[in-house]
Amino acid sequence: MIKLAPSILSADFANLGNDIKRIDQAGCDWIHVDIMDGMFVPNISFGMPVTKAARAYTKKYFDVHLMIQEPIRYVKEFKAVGADMLTVHVEACEDVQATIDAIHAEGMDAGLACNPETPVEDIVPFIDKVEMILIMTVHPGFGGQSYIDECTEKIEIVNAIVHEYNLKTLIEVDGGIKVDNVCIPLDAGANVIVAGSAVFGGNVKENVKNFKEQFQNFED
Repeated sequence: MIKLAPSILSADFANLGNDIKRIDQAGCDWIHVDIMDGMFVPNISFGMPVTKAARAYTKKYFDVHLMIQEPIRYVKEFKAVGADMLTVHVEACEDVQATIDAIHAEGMDAGLACNPETPVEDIVPFIDKVEMILIMTVHPGFGGQSYIDECTEKIEIVNAIVHEYNLKTLIEVDGGIKVDNVCIPLDAGANVIVAGSAVFGGNVKENVKNFKEQFQNFED
């Protein structure tokens, strides 16, 4: 089943609890939580306290995306505030496997992300070591960017490896995704879709419904 993971970075932070309830009730599958440290990416979003507060408003799977340098330092803390999965960047980890192992040791699922300019070869050795690969389809840390078409080939390559070795690894895409272009990553093999303003902008229930209708065209 293809999953929709709205990014709460696009929510109204003055009404975060209500916005999380809205996407929960609208039928989203996961909640995508973007953590930025101002070092790995230029912007700062929020950290453990907001994640903990958000967790209280839903029982949905918490997909926490750490855009932070050396995320191994904070694995235990994010487990404590309710993360179900921690996704770290291959570019941000001195020891990728040790970071994955630390996440698994805390009983969480592990994801591995790569930026648009990062060769897909950098993540290939870890595809069978994690529960999910995240292909960034915009440059992380900035909102309002357009989907980078060149990233589609990365999705196809990861998808081919997943199928060749009969893996259960999920493929998530994040960046510039809207209802009218979501078919591109889906056709390439993505099965977890992160969307921000395309979900939170306007009628949330209608937006979720529109995404789900697109998903049906790609589900077995």
